[in-house]
Amino acid sequence: MAEATERATIGGVEEARTRLAGRLRTTPLVPSPTLSALTGTPVHLKLEHWQTTGSFKLRGATNAVLSLPEAARAAGIVGVSTGNHGRGLAHAAAEAGIRCVICMSSLVPAVKVEAIRALGAEIRIHGDSQDEAEVEAKRLVAEAGMTMVSPFDDVAVISGQGTLGLEIVEQAGDVETLIVPLSGGGLIAGVALAAKARRPDLRVVGVTMARGAAMIESLEAGRPVEVAEVASLADSLGGGIGLDNAHSFRMVAALVDETARVEEAEIAEAVRHAYREERQIVEGGAAVGIAALLAGKVEARGPTVVVLNGGNIDMGVHLALLNGANALEEARA
Repeated sequence: MAEATERATIGGVEEARTRLAGRLRTTPLVPSPTLSALTGTPVHLKLEHWQTTGSFKLRGATNAVLSLPEAARAAGIVGVSTGNHGRGLAHAAAEAGIRCVICMSSLVPAVKVEAIRALGAEIRIHGDSQDEAEVEAKRLVAEAGMTMVSPFDDVAVISGQGTLGLEIVEQAGDVETLIVPLSGGGLIAGVALAAKARRPDLRVVGVTMARGAAMIESLEAGRPVEVAEVASLADSLGGGIGLDNAHSFRMVAALVDETARVEEAEIAEAVRHAYREERQIVEGGAAVGIAALLAGKVEARGPTVVVLNGGNIDMGVHLALLNGANALEEARA
């Protein structure tokens, strides 16, 4: 949607905040006594999984839809999603009264597919990866003149996600470490941009799953690279970052201070911890920050905020994890 010459700025984030006023929730920031005791420093949880559609994606999706020119609205929008972006786009499109098509791979959990369909979007299941689903989305752009709204590599989307960063620094003015789930980079790029504009010395840490960590492997290679997509408890963090990535890769490289990977069993334990100790139901992709602290893979230096970015988990999988499953295959058995 955005031209490569455009850049996300703090001004754009502030404009997004004005545009989104009254259209989404200001989500709570709550202390975690257990994680604070474990790390020896105050730890708070940003409950973004309480957002209207169950994840942060509503911010970027709504800002992107509201930024569309009239001709683009008339032709409709298309998105590629592992679930949460599609849900946010479907909600935003329904509110704006425009056509929305969401292309997904066969790896997307059925509960997320049906939630998007319930919001009025058209569903296209294509291939076994995000990259293969994107082929169908690009066909719709070429043949039907629809506008593609990227889940992460788009200035309007990144700016919308950045409103979360503004909320965090306003709610936790003394925050020194900010731990954010890492996938295509739209969330952490926007959050880091906004938060560091207010707190330049803020340490931002991105956490993702060990298998299929596309952004981390791209950072290590110094350029966007293809990474095989595999099934994971952190399904919302799956997918590539695009070899033609124009925005999020550069921003993550410049703004994120550290990254970490967590194993499937560590994600499972974090989902259990969130429920039993924090009284929160979160999906695997949202639990990776907690997982990194529990496993000692990220150090909480000074007051720390952990972003819980989504709660759209299959409740059968959630129950299986609570009962001791440590991998997606076990949870679905």
